[in-house]
Amino acid sequence: MPTPGYVFKDGGPIPDSDLADPNHPSNTQPGATPNMEPATRTTSNSNSQSNSVTSIMNTPTSSTASASNGTAPTDSHALASGNHEHIGAVQKDHEEGEVRDIGWNEHPTDVPNPLVSRLPNEDLWTLVRRFNKQMYHAKATNAHLLGGLDCNIVDDEEFSPDKLRSNVERLYMTVIIGLMGFGKHIARLRSWREPRRTATFLAAYTAAWIFNFVGPLIITTFIVLIVYPSARPFLFPPAPLALVNSKTGGVQSPQAGVLGSHDSATGAPEKHKGEAVEQEAHNFVSGIGSIALSSAAGKHEQADPDSDPLNKSVPDPTDIAGDAAAAKQSAQGGTPTAKHDKTKQPMEQAMWVKMRPIMHVIGDISDGWERFANALSPTPPFPQEAPRLKLAGVLVPMVAMCFVINAEMIMRGLTAGVGFGFFGDPLIWRGLDLLNTKFPNWQKLLELRNSILKGVPTNAQLAITLLRIGEANKAPIPPPPRSDEPPPSKPASINGDDVPLDASNQEIHEAIHKGDAQIEVEAHAEAQESEQKKHKHGQHILGFFKGTTKAGVDTKFGIDKVRAKVGSEHAKNHLGILPNPNETEISGPVDFKGRYKGSKGWIYISTNTDVPTVSFSNKSSDGTGLEPENANAKFSVPVQDIMELKKIGGLGWKAKIVVGWAEGKSVADGLEIIDKHGDTYKVTAVRLRDELFNRLIALGGQKWESW
Repeated sequence: MPTPGYVFKDGGPIPDSDLADPNHPSNTQPGATPNMEPATRTTSNSNSQSNSVTSIMNTPTSSTASASNGTAPTDSHALASGNHEHIGAVQKDHEEGEVRDIGWNEHPTDVPNPLVSRLPNEDLWTLVRRFNKQMYHAKATNAHLLGGLDCNIVDDEEFSPDKLRSNVERLYMTVIIGLMGFGKHIARLRSWREPRRTATFLAAYTAAWIFNFVGPLIITTFIVLIVYPSARPFLFPPAPLALVNSKTGGVQSPQAGVLGSHDSATGAPEKHKGEAVEQEAHNFVSGIGSIALSSAAGKHEQADPDSDPLNKSVPDPTDIAGDAAAAKQSAQGGTPTAKHDKTKQPMEQAMWVKMRPIMHVIGDISDGWERFANALSPTPPFPQEAPRLKLAGVLVPMVAMCFVINAEMIMRGLTAGVGFGFFGDPLIWRGLDLLNTKFPNWQKLLELRNSILKGVPTNAQLAITLLRIGEANKAPIPPPPRSDEPPPSKPASINGDDVPLDASNQEIHEAIHKGDAQIEVEAHAEAQESEQKKHKHGQHILGFFKGTTKAGVDTKFGIDKVRAKVGSEHAKNHLGILPNPNETEISGPVDFKGRYKGSKGWIYISTNTDVPTVSFSNKSSDGTGLEPENANAKFSVPVQDIMELKKIGGLGWKAKIVVGWAEGKSVADGLEIIDKHGDTYKVTAVRLRDELFNRLIALGGQKWESW
């Protein structure tokens, strides 16, 4: 692999001076050798805050950039390629036709900040990291987008417990955390621990009550909070979530024992912004009932390979709950249910069928919450004022209505509505039939995303727009930093004077730091637990089985190597899926190390012609690799012809559990690429699978749907 600072003047895998013509058929025909020019090495120092090293790779304009000509397929494409008043590192002008590496393999502190204007890198990476967990399967569509943005979740999306888990985690990180923050603000106001603020609210409410203006006062307050963002911290000063007691409204010691993060419920430490609340969401799902048990294991994961013998040979751990219940019933003298109970299969099937609409509702709730949040606090390049004014415009007539409508009119209107709903069934159905005939999409038009929140993105739509900004400016956004090291156990930086709570600096300091007594108790508990494990026979037995399982896994993969040599496709897909964790992976943004049909090589995103392509070659961009006769591209697909992208697992979900437990290694997953001709190309053992997926989904001009 090329070393950091390597400059790709060609952007493709195989130097070949005979193919320098951009119109050479090999640039567009699958299976041919991609067009290349000789590669050179240069290094340039960035003048950004981090003075990082920037690598440049020669590529043509991507299809994303063509959105600026007024024919953009979506608002996201148009915003990504438009002219931005404020620019970040990825938006700076540079030499035409070149792609820049602005820190794909650099330490986070060496990456220019901000990459995108008015958005700190930590916030950007949080969006991309959560986008990676949310997007599994994307299909291109030609359907008209009512809201102007793509990456919407389709109504008949695929269901799996792993996707259900992702949706519930997103619900926790958005709705539940937001409601917890709201509840703690109410607790602070009711506690009178901030007497001036509470007295001001009381005075305003009392005056409104005396003059019968409570309704207009509340609605006007909402309008002020929407239109003037500076009023939000003035009326509701923010404080670390874990530091506020939800009952007393005062200061409390975080549940994690130390205040390592500001936006999490426990205050747990984190290496990068947003990771603590993501881990909380993960543990939240893991603690839910029997459906969550399947979700935690990822049963029927859509990323499973179509046929995996190793996955089929592993027992299903999610059957434990059902088997345990059956065993208990049998032990109590009940009728065994596994064989004779005719209700078991129909009820289980009904439950699984009903879980898809439930998952869809959870996703819609999270989407709505994210849209409201992005309307109140827009992120560039999305409009900053229009969404807020639109929301405020809906509330303004309600203020006037409060002066005209009294309580009696409201009650009479409600009772009239109840009566019409109960007795007017024939009229209601005739009206609905007329609407369905005259306006087939009237229900879609009434959705918030297509009305008052039209053009306001979810976090996933925001993330793909930011990724498209990088592609439009030929500077792909570096992936979120990753590290196996645990987060530091020290508290996050905080100034006691800036915490709007009725507590001294000493009290706040004691609350966010672990005391000596607590540290001693935790150390003693850890030592005692470790000592108990040493003397438990169960641990020795577990260690024996773990060693035996590891030997079995190693044997299985050894056999796969032999079977792959004789042509087994399933065995080929298992080659290289357990990379050496000590091996440093230098990859991206142009080439990604992986395998195709078991053969080692690199997946290339070549954009050195008018038709950007993704291809696979056995030869690296610096000229190393296999002999030239084996270096031709195994496939080459124009990015614009990609109709479907699907993340697939290197192993089935059950096999992943066993291998992860026995080997202690992460599994390198793969990606399926399907073109407009229906041809499928499966690349496996791609350690930077999410980054490859993000580049492909952001590079083209397709309108995507999330499945």
